[in-house]
Amino acid sequence: MLKILFASLFSLLIFSTSAQAENSSKELAEMIKDNKGKVIYIDFWASWCTPCKKSFPWMNNIQKKYNNLKVISINVDAEKSYATEFLKQTPANFSVIYDPNGEVAKQYKLKGMPSSYVINKKGVLVATHVGFNKTKQLKYEKDLKALLNE
Repeated sequence: MLKILFASLFSLLIFSTSAQAENSSKELAEMIKDNKGKVIYIDFWASWCTPCKKSFPWMNNIQKKYNNLKVISINVDAEKSYATEFLKQTPANFSVIYDPNGEVAKQYKLKGMPSSYVINKKGVLVATHVGFNKTKQLKYEKDLKALLNE
C-alpha cells in the first residue's frame, strides 16, 4: 500500500513538473508568435540576482518608450513566492513567465544571470546578452534601436 501511495505521489509530482515546464514553453512560444513583426527582448531573471534589480527599471522604460518592442521576462526561481516578493519591490510593466523548473532556461542554454535574447522583427534570434550594468545598458539599447529602425 505504501509503495502504491509513493508511486502515485511520485507520478503526480513528475506530471505536475513536466506540465508546468510545458506551460512555460507554450506561453513563451505564444507570446513570441503574437508579437511577430516586433523586436522581442526576452530576459531571464531570478529574485536573488542583484543586476536583475537594476535591469527592471530599464526594461520598464524601453517597453514604454518603444512601441514596436515587446519585453518578456522569465523568472527561474524554484519558488514563485520569491519572484512575487521581488516584483512587489521591483515592479515589472512587461510580461512575466514563471519557469520554476528551469526547462525554458535549459532550452535557451542560459549562461548567467540575467541573460537576455533579442529576436528581430522577422522572428530570428539575433543577439544574446549576459549580465547587466550601465555600460551594457547603453549598448543593449543602441542595438535595440538599430533593430527597431530596420
